[in-house]
Amino acid sequence: MKKYIVKRLLIMIPVILLVSVFAFGIVQLAPGDAADLYLSPDANAEQIELTRERLGLNQSVIVQYFKWLVNVLQGDLGISFSTRTSVLALIFERAVPTLQLMAMTLLVAYIIAIPLGMICAKYKNSWFDNLVTTASFAGVSVPNFFLGLGVIYIFALQLGWLPTGGRETLGGNDSFWESISYYILPVSVLATSYAANMTRYVRSTMIQVNDENYMRTAVSKGLSDNKLTWRHGLPNALVPILTVIGSDIPRLIGGAIVTEQVFRWPGMGQLMMTSISARDYPVIMAINLISALAVLFSNLIVDILYAYVDPRIRY
Repeated sequence: MKKYIVKRLLIMIPVILLVSVFAFGIVQLAPGDAADLYLSPDANAEQIELTRERLGLNQSVIVQYFKWLVNVLQGDLGISFSTRTSVLALIFERAVPTLQLMAMTLLVAYIIAIPLGMICAKYKNSWFDNLVTTASFAGVSVPNFFLGLGVIYIFALQLGWLPTGGRETLGGNDSFWESISYYILPVSVLATSYAANMTRYVRSTMIQVNDENYMRTAVSKGLSDNKLTWRHGLPNALVPILTVIGSDIPRLIGGAIVTEQVFRWPGMGQLMMTSISARDYPVIMAINLISALAVLFSNLIVDILYAYVDPRIRY
């Protein structure tokens, strides 16, 4: 196992480098110039060139990339063009709300989806199974931004039960309900698609497991339904479920960008959108790098968990 982990960590190095090269190239190909943000429309050529030199934009793309890479290896993600503050400090400030939103989303989605999928598998083709399957297809099909605008209109504007967005109220009383109320709508919107997707996977996986010979043997021995499901069914269904969990994390990072915009959530997604609008290249590159690392490490953790969940898997 140790050799496998070390090998995977070594493989990550060229992958991260390739991701950074492509991300840096795409950023450079984007239309516009970050120097325009610092100058008035009637700025002359000398002023433009001085600003580009101050920002390091007058150098070739290759030189800019290697300077950025050397700084990153030293733990320096650069200075934001728009706020003139440390990118690392800016990332830490915005990462906490995003991580809280992601953790609550996955927790709510899986608490709902795994039991529902198991029940649907047990009573397949029943009215309950058909109802949940239909709802799952609807949950996967509805875009996050559309669902987000819908719940804001109903629960925030029409009923007035919940805030329209943000993370806190200026001058609020910081009560438990007030803090939780800001999470309800964005978490519900994000969790809908992930719960729907996970429900379908758990259902199909559990149906396959229930048809295995060892499950029939356990039934013939008189095991109760609870023991049959929790001790024999679910453990053997965990490998494909873990695969889905590993793919949900990258999807959630991308989905949070849209949802954070809809609900004005002060996280990484909203920072990414404002940085793209402001052509804030250091921040964009830092977010791309962190997102790539999150995807790689989440996949590594899932692969390691395979061996512990299923003893037949050995690296």
